[in-house]
Amino acid sequence: MTVFRPVTPDALVALVADRAAAEPGVRVVAVSGADATAPEEFAERVAAYLRLSGRPAAVVSLHDYVRPASLRLEHGHRDEHSYRTGWFDYPALQREVVTALRERGQWLPRLWDESADRSARAAVVDADPAQVVLVAGPMLHGRAPALDVLVRLTLSRGALERRTPPADRWTIEPLLAYDADSAGAADPAAIVVRYDHPDRPAVSDDASH
Repeated sequence: MTVFRPVTPDALVALVADRAAAEPGVRVVAVSGADATAPEEFAERVAAYLRLSGRPAAVVSLHDYVRPASLRLEHGHRDEHSYRTGWFDYPALQREVVTALRERGQWLPRLWDESADRSARAAVVDADPAQVVLVAGPMLHGRAPALDVLVRLTLSRGALERRTPPADRWTIEPLLAYDADSAGAADPAAIVVRYDHPDRPAVSDDASH
C-alpha cells in the first residue's frame, strides 16, 4: 500500500527539480495531470527552480500537441473515447520532443495551435547539453517511454468535479477511466502526488527517497 506524506508546495517543486537534475545530460520530465491540476503551471515552477540553480529548463504543453479539430472532433465535441485516444497527439510528442531530444539534441516546442486550429509554425530549438524539458498535460503516464522522471498530480473524484469548469466536466469520466485502466501499469518510480489541495500536497513515500 502506498503511503503519502504531506509536503509544502515549495518542497514538492524542489523534490521534482532535484530528481530531474540528478543526472547530467539531457533530461525529460513528464508532469501528468488533468487540466484541473494546472500541470503546466506546476511544470513552470519546476523549470524556474532549475534555471535558478543553473540548469537549462523549458516546458512543453500537451495542449500544443493536440490533433487538428477535424480529427479530434470527428465524433463530436464531447466524445469521451476521442478524448482518451484521439484528442492529443502523443505519438507526435514522443517523436518531436522525447526522441528528438535523445537522438538529435533538439525539440519542437509547439506543433499545433489549438485555438486557431492550424500549425503552430514553431521553430525547432537546439538543446543545451544539460537541458531539462518538462512535458505537461493530461494522461501522460503510461504514454511516453524513455522518460527520466514521471510526476503524477492526482485528484479524487470530488476534487476533480469541484475544480473542473462546467464546460469541461464531460472530460471527468474519461480521465478517471484512463487512470483506472493504467493503474496496473503504473511506474513504481513515479513521483505520485495527491493534489486535491495544491497548497497542501502529499507525496508518496517511495518518491521521496
